[in-house]
Amino acid sequence: MAVRVKICGITRAQDLHAACAAGADALGFVFYEKSPRHVPSETAAALLRELPPFVQSVGLFVDADPAFVEAVLRVAPLDLLQFHGDETPADCARYGRPYIKAVRVNRDTDLLKCAADFEAARGLLLDAFVPGVPGGTGERFDWGLIPPDLPLPVILSGGLAPDNVAEAVRAVRPWAVDVSSGVEASKGIKDAQRIARFIANAKEAS
Repeated sequence: MAVRVKICGITRAQDLHAACAAGADALGFVFYEKSPRHVPSETAAALLRELPPFVQSVGLFVDADPAFVEAVLRVAPLDLLQFHGDETPADCARYGRPYIKAVRVNRDTDLLKCAADFEAARGLLLDAFVPGVPGGTGERFDWGLIPPDLPLPVILSGGLAPDNVAEAVRAVRPWAVDVSSGVEASKGIKDAQRIARFIANAKEAS
């Protein structure tokens, strides 16, 4: 099975085009003001108009007020929602859109319970647990903590980069991999060559 690749934290049209040209399956747009990769909804809407067919748009939210999410969706018609905070299953489902739930993993995380709680999610995005930071840390977690019988598709994130993504794909066999800081020249600015290497290495390993 070919692994899917999501490039997250897109802020510029040139990065969007570089990711699509390299074969990205999905692009992530961050609607969290504390992130250096945050984009206003109007900017995201303009970027979405640049997307070619069959590349999915994903909107990342962190404990956002429902009115804010609804306002973003009125402007930017996202394909998939990604919830990266302490949202409940009801919080995630209220928008009537397909969603994935991010889980920050450490040794105390019960991923089977998370999968049961968020059974309506299209998948679980597994990221490293760093206190006080909801994601995008560039830190890796212990992949051995992922149960082999997890009933939801796994989107592997956390500390991935061109040099280790093949190892990650072979070890975990995830449905998809997700990267942001691992393909950047600086925060919020992607490196086209790193994107291309990341996607090529991920696809070849699967």
